[in-house]
Amino acid sequence: MEILLPRMRSENHPPTNNHPPFPPSADQYSTGRQNQHLPHSFRHRWHRQHVETATPLLSAVRIARIVKENFQLGLDNVRWFVMGDDDTVFFTENLVNVLNKYDYKQMYYIGGISESVEQDVEHSYTMGYGGAGFAISYPLAAELVRILDGCIDRYAELYGSDQKIGGCMSEIGVPITKELGFHQPIRPTFSPSISSSSLHHLDYLQPLFPGMDRVASIRKLMNAYKYDSGRALQQSFCYDLTRNWSVSVSWGYTVQLYPFLVRAKDLNTPLQTFLTWRTWSQEPFTFNTRVLRMEPCERPVIFYFDGAQELGNGNTVTWYRRPKSVQWKQCDRNNFAAAYKVKSFNVSATYLNPRLWTKAPRRQCCEIMGGTDRKDGHVRVRIRGCNRWESVTPP
Repeated sequence: MEILLPRMRSENHPPTNNHPPFPPSADQYSTGRQNQHLPHSFRHRWHRQHVETATPLLSAVRIARIVKENFQLGLDNVRWFVMGDDDTVFFTENLVNVLNKYDYKQMYYIGGISESVEQDVEHSYTMGYGGAGFAISYPLAAELVRILDGCIDRYAELYGSDQKIGGCMSEIGVPITKELGFHQPIRPTFSPSISSSSLHHLDYLQPLFPGMDRVASIRKLMNAYKYDSGRALQQSFCYDLTRNWSVSVSWGYTVQLYPFLVRAKDLNTPLQTFLTWRTWSQEPFTFNTRVLRMEPCERPVIFYFDGAQELGNGNTVTWYRRPKSVQWKQCDRNNFAAAYKVKSFNVSATYLNPRLWTKAPRRQCCEIMGGTDRKDGHVRVRIRGCNRWESVTPP
């Protein structure tokens, strides 16, 4: 279990609101002392039945106490304590940018619930899930460590460390502040949607990129992330009305090409390439999904991230290609013929200013540059801020 401790390195006193946000850096500490003296059995309730077990969960107690152990280290200028599982991948700079929206001198408990409704019903709608990760501001941590051991005793029957922490937060009276970028598990494959501060249980998901194992897939995703952390997995979409094409870009991951017009609301809804975590069910989730059809004439042509380059002056280009390792059955309709001739998408964009996270949110616009009737099979797309009165509206 690791704790990320963002802290100022350039000042000897806590920053005020007039000082710039702290830099996106973090120290990592792995701790977890033995705590056999605390109660650690649990009774777990499954749907429509009760299962009781005395199986020791020392790990839940040890993880729950990590905040206290790190608080007692007495490090200077600590603003946030961030908890996550050992199979949680944090997009650290995105996480820091999210936390910069909040006054760390106030008591904040920031995280996300599970995307699987069955998990929320089973555990809680009002706690930050540990797999997604959650952040506790320093003043709240100071209150938490005062009652933590007694709180763990009072909630000994709860299964996970995140539930125990959630129970303690109820005693303090601080509710969860939900941030959509914290992602709890879904399976078996990942679908690009909103921007991410964390991803969980990637060891259970199918590899993010075809023809690669899980570790190589994560490295590839992080390769895009290092070029423009705030833009990673951000969605943009646009139309080519000369061909009636709809193009959806999930930056650093995929480009989906539809050889027909798709409404913005539908493009904005993730394709369901995943199931619920515990029962592998088609539903329900805490967000809307749309069905990924098996019929090839109803599916998009998908291009996966292949590489990135910095162009200078705050500009990047990423390119996306169809994987040779996956051979989907092709649609024989005329409108798909031109789509299958596309070899790659080259997507240019300016560096996404982290301060945009603190403003009213709006998806960025994109446009296809130079048309799509290119003999070399390469389509150029530009992502940019939307102009005034601009909307993504098909005819």
